[in-house]
Amino acid sequence: MNTQHNMEERLWNYIDGLSSADEKKAVEKLLQDNADPIAIVWREKYKELLEVNSLLKSSKLDAPSLRFTKNIMEEIAKLHVAPAAKNYINKKIIWGITFFFIAMITGFLLYGFMQMDFSAAGGSDLSKRISQFDISKFFNNTWVNALMMVNIVFGLSLFDNYLSQKRKKFRKEA
Repeated sequence: MNTQHNMEERLWNYIDGLSSADEKKAVEKLLQDNADPIAIVWREKYKELLEVNSLLKSSKLDAPSLRFTKNIMEEIAKLHVAPAAKNYINKKIIWGITFFFIAMITGFLLYGFMQMDFSAAGGSDLSKRISQFDISKFFNNTWVNALMMVNIVFGLSLFDNYLSQKRKKFRKEA
């Protein structure tokens, strides 16, 4: 790979006239030698690079118009560019999600503390009252559980409706 790259570099320098006199003589000797297999490869590559060079010289490269950048910027200005993240992230939603997770963690902690048996630690009046409170009688009924699930679904659908109205309002403003 390196010899291929070196060969092309030396041939390009020879074609462009950038090689030194010694280098020029060495390349000419390789191009005129008919017996050496390496010289045959060099000659084929030389013909290929001469064709590429002639194509480059014969073709006209189109330069962009002087207003090219201005035209591009005008086209971009016509498009709706997304606003900065600070403008479209509603902080109330972030606070609502934070409150939800804090409430869930607090609920799990309270439920865990209610399941603890405080009588083994010597007991106190408060621990006896907490251990007497039985929440399972409220949430043991199937109808209560079904009602809670329906209320949660209704609450989530109302929240979704509220967010979609806010999104529509935001799109109308933008």
